[in-house]
Amino acid sequence: MAALTATSVTSAAGIADLAAAATAAAGGGDTAPVGPGYALVVFNGDASPHTATIATPGTKNGFALADAALIVAAGDVGIIALGNEFRGANDRAAITYNGVTSVTVAVIKIGA
Repeated sequence: MAALTATSVTSAAGIADLAAAATAAAGGGDTAPVGPGYALVVFNGDASPHTATIATPGTKNGFALADAALIVAAGDVGIIALGNEFRGANDRAAITYNGVTSVTVAVIKIGA
């Protein structure tokens, strides 16, 4: 798994080209920082839809929580907040993809 780093977005200095901050999605999955203001952005340049799955490692009342699935249509961009509910090993979210052909990803931190 590749460890993604966050790009900060503030009102004083926003990102002019978020796609330029993106890296190729790793075939074995990625990890990302979590917490208030963090989000995963998925760019799908493929001709088929792709799904990014973010593991939800916790339980509620003894029951496992469902993982979050972000489905991104062909040629589209998707975004999902990476809140503390996704905090897993090493205090990071574990992200997997159903395919990585023409898929790039970026983590942003809003207001940092």
